[in-house]
Amino acid sequence: MSEQENATVQSGFILVGFAEPHQFHLLIFALLLSLYMITLMTNTMIILIVKSDPVLNTPMYFFLMHLACLEACYMSVIIPKLLENLMVKPNVISFLGCAVQMFLFLFFGVAECFLLAVMAFDRYVAICWPLRYTIIMSRNVCWKMVIGSYICGTVVGLVHTTVTFGLLFCGVIINHFFCEVQPLLELVCGDTFLNEIQVIGVALMAIMLPFLLIILSYIGIIFTIIRMPVLQSRYKAFSTCSSHLIVVVLFYGTASSMYLKPKSNYSPPVDKFLSFSYTVLTPLLNPIIYSLRNKEIQAALRKLWGKYYFL
Repeated sequence: MSEQENATVQSGFILVGFAEPHQFHLLIFALLLSLYMITLMTNTMIILIVKSDPVLNTPMYFFLMHLACLEACYMSVIIPKLLENLMVKPNVISFLGCAVQMFLFLFFGVAECFLLAVMAFDRYVAICWPLRYTIIMSRNVCWKMVIGSYICGTVVGLVHTTVTFGLLFCGVIINHFFCEVQPLLELVCGDTFLNEIQVIGVALMAIMLPFLLIILSYIGIIFTIIRMPVLQSRYKAFSTCSSHLIVVVLFYGTASSMYLKPKSNYSPPVDKFLSFSYTVLTPLLNPIIYSLRNKEIQAALRKLWGKYYFL
């Protein structure tokens, strides 16, 4: 064991981060900080727009506001520590800090999975049952769905974190840029087969169950759109779902590639790229996708800009 590991083993883990040359640290720091600030600003902008415009006081935008909040928090769990590690050596994170980071990462990630399923159901009701939409998707029901998403995130985060940090670790060097489940299992002493089964089992529940609900919602939506007699009505109905569909593909594509595989297929460079995609790129792109493809958001943004511009 190296001197750095000896000094760290009593206090926490060492995060390897990215395999970039030291001279690029300042450039990467500036890039990540810029992406982080842009993400915070765009997601905060969506929250302010939805809260300030009565026209957007609908279930779809209520869920979008919570999605923006989750995205901002989700990224904030990872990026500040990553920025610190780029500038300060050694890249140490305490055992408690690592456990908290893992719990919050899982909490926000799983809550987002279920919230995306809730948003798909909302679009299903709006398109397939338009006359009953306001009754089915009442404010009380919307709050229950959002709280249910947060409860699922809490349960998965607590179970995963408790079980993982109850194991015996034989090393302290995490070959990743934050405390994620798969890299931590690499440090566990002995056979981790049962832990891998647990990871895949939880992933099936937390990722594939909401994804199945999304698929079923879109099957119903597609059949309803096909039966619409007017082409313009079909286009209008599908356009209300297109942004959500793009976000689902981005989020689930990278997350499922990361978690629905055994440890034997773990590849640090590939998994770091996948993790970077759904912790940095997806939260950055989501508000852009929703704002660029949504005329109501654009109109509300112009209204909000005009209100403060002429003050």
